[in-house]
Amino acid sequence: HNAAGFGVDVRHIAFDAMIADYLLNAIRPATTLQQTFERHLGTLQASAALLFPLRERMRTLLEQQSMTSLYDDMELPLSGVLYHMECEGFRVDDTVLLQMQSQFETRAGELASEIYTQAGETFNILSPKQLGTVLFEHLKLPPQRKTKSGYSTDADTLDRLAPLHPVVRLIQEYRFLTKLKSTFVDGLLAARAPADGRVRTRFQQCVTATGRISSTEPNLQNIPVRTALGREIRKAFVASEGNVLIGADYSQIELRILAHLSEDDGLIEAFRSGEDVHRHTASEVFGVPLDSVTAEMRSAAKAVNFGIVYGISDFGLARNTGLSRKEAAAFIERYFARYPGVRRFMDAAVAEGKALGYARTIFGRRRPLPELSSSNHNVRAFGERAAMNTPVQGAAADIIKRAMI
Repeated sequence: HNAAGFGVDVRHIAFDAMIADYLLNAIRPATTLQQTFERHLGTLQASAALLFPLRERMRTLLEQQSMTSLYDDMELPLSGVLYHMECEGFRVDDTVLLQMQSQFETRAGELASEIYTQAGETFNILSPKQLGTVLFEHLKLPPQRKTKSGYSTDADTLDRLAPLHPVVRLIQEYRFLTKLKSTFVDGLLAARAPADGRVRTRFQQCVTATGRISSTEPNLQNIPVRTALGREIRKAFVASEGNVLIGADYSQIELRILAHLSEDDGLIEAFRSGEDVHRHTASEVFGVPLDSVTAEMRSAAKAVNFGIVYGISDFGLARNTGLSRKEAAAFIERYFARYPGVRRFMDAAVAEGKALGYARTIFGRRRPLPELSSSNHNVRAFGERAAMNTPVQGAAADIIKRAMI
């Protein structure tokens, strides 16, 4: 980026120590060049000359761990693609953003006065401490759990309290609105480049343990889409003159990868039939014909399909679907009975993780699994989920990277 500012185009980058280190240490990538010297050469000094032995050492390690192709054919070429995307930036329509800013301000003001009326007092709605006092001491709602600083007022807590007092829904909406406004509307307006009004994010190639790319300052990968307000924000992203925007995505990529890796006949058939895969799953797990699958059945099946990919528990499924914990457990049992290949794959992934000490994708990307040898049950459970999740999520990341290149 800095060289480009002077009209210099840097080409033929032969080695990138940061990327190599990330592939070798996905859960604790080095944050400075100094760290890579310490880690791979055991030296505390840092000099340009050390880059040559560093490259030799890292090349050897990549070869030993069968990640040379991942490095040469995927990660290194991708850095060029991401660089061009960062330079290009995204055009945003500031009139849309400014209009939303005032719309959000008005709505937040209306919500606040409504909240004060219902609570019978004015207070800082965004202060967890003040909110806790109002909800649990003045309105006498049942506290859900304590934190170091007092009563918890997190999203889960508010969800549980919502049926008990109408003010809670208003507080939830107020929180959502102010977060959208500060993060997306104000954030995007502030991030526009003065010269051309475009927003340029930074793509982080060496951060996530599974190999996904992340985006910061501002994060353009989490522009909300599921709510009406979120969709409004998307309208601010526009094509430059003479162009149109095209959105493209893989359909159910993680489930397809799961079908491929588990070789489960039922799941493969669900994709081959061309049916909507969640409807198909619902019909099989609930044991009803396809045309009798209700919207609720489909959304339960969808939650399990995605949950399975991330290593689900009956507790997590119950929370996401409104099923009781017992119903959720029974549903997961039926799912595995219907797709035995998926269960075999999950068990094998955990066993392989324990044996090797890491999980890997079909492209050879590795995620170390130190959690599996922890004495803490929760940490071990997290490690087991990572063992099941990495081959699937990591491969999805790899495939989209290939497509980008």
